[in-house]
Amino acid sequence: MGRKQAREGAMQLLFQMSSNEDFTKETLQTFLDNFPYDKGESEYIRAVVEGVMDKREEIDQSIKDNLQGWSLDRIARVDLATLRLAIYEIQYMEDIPVEVSINEAIEIAKKFSTDDSYKYVNGVLGGFVRSMSKDE
Repeated sequence: MGRKQAREGAMQLLFQMSSNEDFTKETLQTFLDNFPYDKGESEYIRAVVEGVMDKREEIDQSIKDNLQGWSLDRIARVDLATLRLAIYEIQYMEDIPVEVSINEAIEIAKKFSTDDSYKYVNGVLGGFVRSMSKDE
């Protein structure tokens, strides 16, 4: 498979966790036990999902800070999971270029969400990256 499929798997797991309000390591392990990811993919999924679990409040605040006319609870759960994943990658995974994280998030939104969601995801991530640049 590869990083693209692992990213989609991580988003799906984050979506499930958000839907069930169950951000536990047991849920993560059950997911990995039940889907055929190779070692590298599983390591990526574990790192990203555990990272989002640990930094969820900070990540959600970053999302809130870049929403225009929306609140966090109005965002579709698929889009929220996608944004959490991308912001975690951008902020904490230095080996992944920012452009790759944004492009992959857009592709995930196109595949799993509504027809126009990718535009919204792109806008939120663009605002987030611009705000990071101002802080530096």
